[in-house]
Amino acid sequence: MTESPSQGANDVATTNPSVPEIPIEIVSEEEMALIEAALAATRSCLPSSVFPAICSPSSSSLFLNNARSIRSITSLSKRRVPGGCSESDIEDLGSTQKKNPVAESLFHRFRKRRGLSVTDITSAEWCEKQTEFGLLFGKIKITKAMKAGHDRHVKLEEEVVKRVKVSVESAEDAWALKFINFITCANQLLFEGLTRELPLVGFSGGVWMVGIVDEIRMPEGENRNPILVDTKTRVRETLPAEPQRRNGRLQLMCYKHLWDNLVADKFSSKDFFDFFSLNPYYILAKEIRENTAKAGIPAKTLDDVVRYFRNTCSMLLPADNQMLLRYELQKDNSVIGEDQFAYDPDWLNGQIQGSLKFWLGEREASLTPEEERWKCRFCQFASVCPVNTTPGTSSP
Repeated sequence: MTESPSQGANDVATTNPSVPEIPIEIVSEEEMALIEAALAATRSCLPSSVFPAICSPSSSSLFLNNARSIRSITSLSKRRVPGGCSESDIEDLGSTQKKNPVAESLFHRFRKRRGLSVTDITSAEWCEKQTEFGLLFGKIKITKAMKAGHDRHVKLEEEVVKRVKVSVESAEDAWALKFINFITCANQLLFEGLTRELPLVGFSGGVWMVGIVDEIRMPEGENRNPILVDTKTRVRETLPAEPQRRNGRLQLMCYKHLWDNLVADKFSSKDFFDFFSLNPYYILAKEIRENTAKAGIPAKTLDDVVRYFRNTCSMLLPADNQMLLRYELQKDNSVIGEDQFAYDPDWLNGQIQGSLKFWLGEREASLTPEEERWKCRFCQFASVCPVNTTPGTSSP
């Protein structure tokens, strides 16, 4: 969110007049407390990336995104869940008694009140069994490489966005911040040609999905379709293996899918409010109203903010069919290589539908293909995975 030159938050510009004013981003106190762990895990396939905000794919505590036998894990976690299901608390992992199917899918148990994230889709594509274990046994451990990747993305974001802490008092407040951050990023893209950490939300495959785009560029010339970019960091000066590159391509294609749906006005406000149990006429916290007014958004309720959000979407064009993955070396941020590729809607649809069958409990979690089981060497759940415990399926 951009402040005027007369406002106190413009300390960067007053310190160095040659530096352009940086747009201001509203962030809740809870978000600030969770940024470190959440972003680190998100950049390396965190299984829970919650509702998007510019600064953090993992939002406030309002939106929160142990071991028994392998057989009991599978039987408890995989069941069909209807598109309009409701969620109950996480159930005892030790029980093997057959229960209501609605209460047992991973989606219902862990994602129903906040929808799936793009990271949920990509983590399942990487390894569904690891994703399942991460939900049932605990979060994926954050490595030094993940932390370094997180730090790099924070620096990239700070080049174009300045964070501002704002307290939230309700789920409506927190969601209002997400939409305001989207509006801020979209305006920055239109007027400056570049923005980073733009939050997305949309309906896809029968479920609500959220995500955060690393970077969006406005191309020069006649083509005005924005280009989606994602930056990955590498410990070694080599390009990643094809499974990793494929996973990155899936991530960006999901972002384009959500972006294009928004600009095509495929966002139902009523369905959104109903799914997340939000009151559209809730009066936003005073601090939020004051900050939105500074940004030129005189909104009092969540419904007001959503109307501005949808109006902003109407001014945008679909994302370009060409997308870009950048690979940087962690030690000096030098570019190792780039992977430019074309959007493949048929392949993407197949990936999303296949992932939803896993999340909605229509099938068991699949194991990593044999030719990709080198991944198991880096998995914290390898010792309890059927790949290593079932005869004839051991990893290399």
